[in-house]
Amino acid sequence: MVALYILLALVLTFPIATKSFYGKENWAGALLCLGLAVPAHYLGKAFPVAGGPVVGILIGIIVTNTWKEQKNFTKGIKATAKRVLQMAIVLFGFQMNFKNVIAMGSKAILLIFCVVATSFTVAFLVGKLLKMPTNEKTLIGVGTAICGGSAIAAVSPILEAEDKEVVRAISTIFLFNIIAAFLFPAIGRMTGMSDTLFGMWAGSAINDTSSVVAAGYAFSDGAGDIATIVKLTRTIMIIPVSLVIAFMKSRKDGDKSQTSVMKSFPWFILVFLLASVVNTTGIIPAAMTSYWSKMGKFLIIVAMVAIGFGCDVGQLIKGGKKSILLGLCCSVSVAVVSILINTAIN
Repeated sequence: MVALYILLALVLTFPIATKSFYGKENWAGALLCLGLAVPAHYLGKAFPVAGGPVVGILIGIIVTNTWKEQKNFTKGIKATAKRVLQMAIVLFGFQMNFKNVIAMGSKAILLIFCVVATSFTVAFLVGKLLKMPTNEKTLIGVGTAICGGSAIAAVSPILEAEDKEVVRAISTIFLFNIIAAFLFPAIGRMTGMSDTLFGMWAGSAINDTSSVVAAGYAFSDGAGDIATIVKLTRTIMIIPVSLVIAFMKSRKDGDKSQTSVMKSFPWFILVFLLASVVNTTGIIPAAMTSYWSKMGKFLIIVAMVAIGFGCDVGQLIKGGKKSILLGLCCSVSVAVVSILINTAIN
């Protein structure tokens, strides 16, 4: 089944990939990542709080740091990390539904905007204080603000982030996802939150969808339903945030020519938007778009395995303390701002 995911995804997203991706020299590395993604996929299902992408990164790190005969696979692994990741984001768009935004109303939208603004502001200020690389603090900020690993996966090709930066950002987000999944329900019960208040808080303040679902339904079924809807609405922020980051990067690069802007523009995000619109209109059966969305999630695991191959454990440990501190500041700030706004509007 999972092998069929990648086959159909390559056909559906052919325009996204360059001809060079399909060259013979890339197939060995691509197939290696695909093969390792299969156990990561099933392990992620067995341990949903961790999820397939995190397991995929771990497998990639373990293999690359224990197996040194990788020369024939390196080129394909690098191509997979970039191109398959873009394909995955496009297919991920088939789970987006703009009707959720309308259903949530202006209060929820205001809440989401405040959460996103808080995360980016804290990431910028604290990251600057810690003298962290721009890419890394941006990835942690976007991961905290929107939807964890998926948001990091969407933005990293735009930033042209290094593999070690992506790994550190996702590892940081994963750590606070685990903490939030257990801590939020406990806080909610101790403070006597209603289902609505807790659902809005969890959906707007916890990073990854799996952790939102885990925390929401651990509190109550009603809170879980609300938290999931808020989280999916929040995920749509990937689109404007990605476009803004692309624009800012083109200005930072110092070349404002039309050619430069067109080259750095994240066209795969526009295809992601198109997929979201198609899913919202319902012109394609829900069963089919759901299947494509699942393919996208699997391809994210494939890409994360490839990114794990580019990670040096020594460098990861060396730069990890600052990443964790920044992640802590962003997560706490978002949680506090979210509960304050939720309390005010509910």
